[in-house]
Amino acid sequence: MSAWRKRLATAGLSVALVAGGIWVLNRLDEAPLPHAERVTTTASLDIARGRYLARAGNCLACHTRQGGVAFAGGRGIETPFGVIYAPNLTPDRETGIGAWSASEFWRALHNGRSRDGRLLSPAFPYPSYTRVTREDSDAIFAFLQSLPPVVQPGVPSRIRFPFNTQAALAVWRAVYFRPGVFEPVPSRSAEWNRGAYLVQGLGHCAACHSPRNAMGGVSTDGRLSGGMAAGWYAPALNTSNEGGVAEWPRQDVVMLLGAGRSPRAAVSGPMAEVVYHSLQYLSDADLQAMADYLQALPPTDKVAASRRPPSPASMQRGRATYERQCAQCHGGEGQGDPEAFPPLAGNRAVMLENPVNLVHMVLRGGYLPATGGNPQPHGMPPFLQRLSDAEVADVLSYIRNAWGNAASRVDTIDVHRAREGRDS
Repeated sequence: MSAWRKRLATAGLSVALVAGGIWVLNRLDEAPLPHAERVTTTASLDIARGRYLARAGNCLACHTRQGGVAFAGGRGIETPFGVIYAPNLTPDRETGIGAWSASEFWRALHNGRSRDGRLLSPAFPYPSYTRVTREDSDAIFAFLQSLPPVVQPGVPSRIRFPFNTQAALAVWRAVYFRPGVFEPVPSRSAEWNRGAYLVQGLGHCAACHSPRNAMGGVSTDGRLSGGMAAGWYAPALNTSNEGGVAEWPRQDVVMLLGAGRSPRAAVSGPMAEVVYHSLQYLSDADLQAMADYLQALPPTDKVAASRRPPSPASMQRGRATYERQCAQCHGGEGQGDPEAFPPLAGNRAVMLENPVNLVHMVLRGGYLPATGGNPQPHGMPPFLQRLSDAEVADVLSYIRNAWGNAASRVDTIDVHRAREGRDS
C-alpha cells in the first residue's frame, strides 16, 4: 500500500472513531422508549405538585410570549448564535405536547432530545434539568397536560449556520453534556441536598450565573462564577464581592430570594423576572434549603482587573448630574432609603467590575418584582431620553467612586453598547 493510501486509511479510521465516540456520548443514559406506552392522563397524578415544580423551574417565563397565553410558547430567547423561540407546552395535539407521552417528556428534560429524536438546543436548559427526577418530571408533565390546549404553531428559530445543525449539537453535547439525575451527598444534610437539587436542577441557576466559552459551554469549575444573560451580568454566587451570601444572615438570603429585596440587596433585570414568576411561589422550607446550599458554596477569589479611576473632571460632572437627577431618592451621600430606595454607598452591585447592569438601570429604569413580601415596590425611572451617553458615563463613574466606593470608571463606549443592546 502506497504512503498516501495509508494516510488516507488512517484519516478515515480517525474520522470513524471520532464519529463513533460522538454517537456513543450522545446516547449515554438513554434507554429506548416503551413501545406500548400511551399518552399519560393526568387524573391519577399530582397536578398541584407539578404546578409547584413548574414554578420552581420557571417554565412560564420562557414559554410565554409577551401578551400571549401562558405556556403557549412563542417567546424569543436571545443566544450568542441567534434567536430560539420557545415551543408550545399546552396539550394541543398538533402544535403543543398533547401527543407526547410522559417518557418522551422525561427524555427531553433528561437527555435533551425531542419527541421525534432530534437533539434540542441547550438554550433549553436540559444540562441542568437532567438532574430532575423521573417522579418530578412526571408531575410537571401531568400539570402541563391539565392546561387548556392552545393552538399556537411554533416559530422557526433563527440560529446561524453551522450552529443550527444536528451535527453541531451532537459535537457540543459530546463535549459539554453528561446526563445524570441528582444524587444526594450522604455527608450533607437533607436541607442542603434539597437546596442543591433546586439550584443545580430545576432552578438552573448555572445557566445564567456561569461564564461561557465561544461555543456556549460551561466548565465544571466555572459554575456559578458569574456570566452574561440577556445582556445583563449575573454575578458570581461564590464570591463575596459579587453575589456570594456566605456571610449573610440566613433570613436575609431567604428574603432576597422570595421577596426580591432584603436589607442587603435587591434584584433587578432578568433576576427580577425569576423572582416574580418563580421564587416568590416557593415554600419557606425550599427557600431555606436554597439559602443553605448557596451559603455553603466553596468561596473563590476572582482576579480583578486593574482599577481605572475616573478623572477629576469626570467626577465633577458626575456629581453635578447626581445632585440634579439622583440625590432626591438615593440621598446626598448615597445612603438611600431602607423602605424604598437602595443605598449606593458600599453597595457591591454598584462596584461590580462589569458596569452593564448599572447602565441598563439608568437608561431603561426598572421595578423590583411585586411579591408577597414586597407588594408595592418602588421603581427607577428611565433616563434613556434625558441623559447622553457621556452624562450616564460620568454619573456612574461618580457613584462608583464616591462615599468610599472604589471601582473602575464607566466609559462612554460602555453606555453606547448597552444602549444598542450589545454585551461587548
